[in-house]
Amino acid sequence: MASDLLSQVRAQETALRTIDWALETGRVHHAYLFVGPDGVGKELAAFGLAQALVCERRGGDAGPGLFGAAERPPVRACGACSACTRAVPREDLRRPHHPDVVVLERGLYSAQQLGRSTDERQDISIHQVRTLVLARSAFAPHEGRAKVFIIRRAEELNLSAANALLKTLEEPGDKTHFILLSSQPEALLPTILSRTQRVRFAPLPDDVVGELLAAAGAPAARAEEVARLAGGSVEVGMRLADPEESEARERFVASALAATESAGIEQVLAVAESAKKDKDQLPSNIAALAATLATRAADSARAGRPDAESLAIRGRFALTALEHLAGNGAAQLVVEAMLTRMRAV
Repeated sequence: MASDLLSQVRAQETALRTIDWALETGRVHHAYLFVGPDGVGKELAAFGLAQALVCERRGGDAGPGLFGAAERPPVRACGACSACTRAVPREDLRRPHHPDVVVLERGLYSAQQLGRSTDERQDISIHQVRTLVLARSAFAPHEGRAKVFIIRRAEELNLSAANALLKTLEEPGDKTHFILLSSQPEALLPTILSRTQRVRFAPLPDDVVGELLAAAGAPAARAEEVARLAGGSVEVGMRLADPEESEARERFVASALAATESAGIEQVLAVAESAKKDKDQLPSNIAALAATLATRAADSARAGRPDAESLAIRGRFALTALEHLAGNGAAQLVVEAMLTRMRAV
């Protein structure tokens, strides 16, 4: 059922106030950078803003109010008109049908669509920026209201793509808006950072993550349990709640703990080699390892056992490894270094 996407964003009052003020005053910036962890509502808010900008009814006559006076026009999208429904990404495509809401993302388009010889595997290439942005920048919005470019994981823009995009950010066309999404803004060019208005999205409270996981079909008890480990991210929570991923995560934790206690280095190397193959799941695996070590440290401290401090230190090494992964550290090297440090404690 169609709806206003901004109304679905949870626990991000500061970000929503910024967006609503821009829509209400008509001072929507030409380029935003939505910053925060994955799975906290950045993308939902981006499409909600795009939806409002292309909405056929927003800003028009809202009709008579209760006492005959005209009501104020809606600030957000109506959520029901043709433009609003087409601005919502289709799950099978990960992009909307609306011609004026354009998504850039690594691997979203085939090599043939971008005029490349190979698919994008490592980054967002200049071919994508040329095809989707530069080729359209000189033209008015197809349906006349606004043209919105949404860039998922903007930190994956390679240098050529970022420089090509920069020219358009410096001199955007009329009714043209960019929304860059990133959990790693420090990886973006300083020149891009200086030309975008930053809107921060915070990690979600555990109870909100639990509610959203339960609404998505996770059993209530399981949703509450994994919400505490999800770091405020529904995306991480969904992975943690998945039974198959849960089994794989438990195997990783068991293997990592065994490697820290093994006599030789062979198990460390084996776990690190395996991590390279499962790098998409690695952040949640290491988060589970950190949580396990923290729980064991707490239990040991309560029981007065002497290993409480070493367990806590190992848990901090796991958290440090997560930071290195977020900074684009190589999965195999990060895990090898983490386990080697743990063995030394």
